[in-house]
Amino acid sequence: MLLSLPRSGSTLVQRVLGSYEGVATASEPWLLLPLLLPLRDDVPAAGGWQPRIHEALSDFSRTLPGGVASYEQSVGDAARTIYEQAARGAPYYLDKTPPYFLVIDEIVRTLPEARLVILWRNPLAVLASVVETFCDGRWRPQNYPTSLFGGLERLVDGARRHGELIHTVRYEDLIGGAEGEWRRLTDFIGLEFDPASLVRFSDVRLEGVMGDPVGTRAYSRLESTPTEKWRGTISNPLRRAWARRYLEWIGDERLVLMGYDGSRLLAELDTAEMSLEHTAADAGDAVTSIARDALKARFARRSAPESAWGELLRGRRNGASA
Repeated sequence: MLLSLPRSGSTLVQRVLGSYEGVATASEPWLLLPLLLPLRDDVPAAGGWQPRIHEALSDFSRTLPGGVASYEQSVGDAARTIYEQAARGAPYYLDKTPPYFLVIDEIVRTLPEARLVILWRNPLAVLASVVETFCDGRWRPQNYPTSLFGGLERLVDGARRHGELIHTVRYEDLIGGAEGEWRRLTDFIGLEFDPASLVRFSDVRLEGVMGDPVGTRAYSRLESTPTEKWRGTISNPLRRAWARRYLEWIGDERLVLMGYDGSRLLAELDTAEMSLEHTAADAGDAVTSIARDALKARFARRSAPESAWGELLRGRRNGASA
């Protein structure tokens, strides 16, 4: 099972692993989310029904012989059956669904035999790719708090709690084609590394409506170019300031666990070429975002992700240490 933030390069990794004869996969099944997400009461992004669904399922689970554990075991049995059918005889089925970061603990309990892989990517690159892909290039990353804030928190917490069960790898270490990292990854899964997989992945087509058609079309071979593309997006003073605050929010402790040096990332950000392009539009988006947050604050308590522009412009260090 491949876990990551959106825009972390997981589709490329999925295609490489999917090129192995013994691995079946499809584009983001999302199979476990509707089954496990109701067990949590702390996912407001799931919508207004989430608290009621959680309450109902928790109440129902108390009627089972083992409580919630019985429910999770049954979900695991059902998932194994479905994965086996989808695999069509292949010994492995790879489920790559980024929002699984919401239910890492539940997955560990439900499918304890699953081989879990967390894929990290330079957070500046993730930030820039979210803007380019989800926001059509407009600087509106605050519209994706779960992807950039909550998801990162949950992945880091999951890696801390279940480190002995999870293999972690950086996108940058894979994209350069270094066989050592790929070999360690395939060894963890139980595959014999085949160098040809780093070429033949270009022929892998993922069935399904979900997933990343952009990455599938753009990358037919391994190359390091994508690791520097963020510089072209974080390209004016406002965007640099937002990105700096984002790195400070992540904090050194979390960055180290992810395999990155916070000081180095800040230095790369500060030395990236800047221009005034998009500054006026970005300023307008910032004002709109702050006004929207102010309106929300009249009805509900604000969270850090929802008020990202406000925190940035006021200079508050919100959660700088992990």
